[in-house]
Amino acid sequence: MSEGNSGGGSGGGGVITKIKGGGSGGGSGGGRNPDGDAKPWGGGSGGGSGGGYTTNPRKLYDYGGGSGGGSGGGSGGGHSHRDFQPVLHLVALNSPLSGGMRGIRGADFQCFQQARAVGLAGTFRAFLSSRLQDLYSIVRRADRAAVPIVNLKDELLFPSWEALFSGSEGPLKPGARIFSFDGKDVLRHPTWPQKSVWHGSDPNGRRLTESYCETWRTEAPSATGQASSLLGGRLLGQSAASCHHAYIVLCIENSFMTASK
Repeated sequence: MSEGNSGGGSGGGGVITKIKGGGSGGGSGGGRNPDGDAKPWGGGSGGGSGGGYTTNPRKLYDYGGGSGGGSGGGSGGGHSHRDFQPVLHLVALNSPLSGGMRGIRGADFQCFQQARAVGLAGTFRAFLSSRLQDLYSIVRRADRAAVPIVNLKDELLFPSWEALFSGSEGPLKPGARIFSFDGKDVLRHPTWPQKSVWHGSDPNGRRLTESYCETWRTEAPSATGQASSLLGGRLLGQSAASCHHAYIVLCIENSFMTASK
């Protein structure tokens, strides 16, 4: 999508992800999609206020604009801020689930479906340990140490995936928010009357074979799954809960991938 106006000089259109932007000026300047697409983003031929926007779900910050225009002169370019910060999103499913999730594949599929429904292009996996999977191993090895973990609104939750598994049960900073794919704050919204999250893991992200609701296939009251109360401010608190409870299920984006050109 491109926007522009008429006038002279060479000015650059500006973009800010999900927010209209642009500077005054025009000419045949065009911004560039921060993901590298060859599509025009921003001012086309002309002056006045040119600008454009993109709805890239990663919310990359790239904005600027040019000054100039009028009857032929002025300086183009203007201010440009490119803070390309890779992140991994941690998002909740849109409703609570009991321990009977049709296995880890059933939970993963719901993460995939709901992410795609809101335009998130990354690969999302359920935040769960299971018979063949430790929670810690879900995120790609290259992205565990330095890529921040953020919520749906790009607010920082943890400085990295590894920071979650330091042995202190994944403490959340005060005021941290976790949102579902449809934008609800799980700690405030009545959709989740019980503010606990399933994980099936020890504090280091290793599977607890006796406490993951029989590989997330049962909601029998006598079976247990490891869970954590978010009211205690931790993602990896150690509580063995009956599998008939309906708790929050989280999904983690398991690798940072730049968009293809």
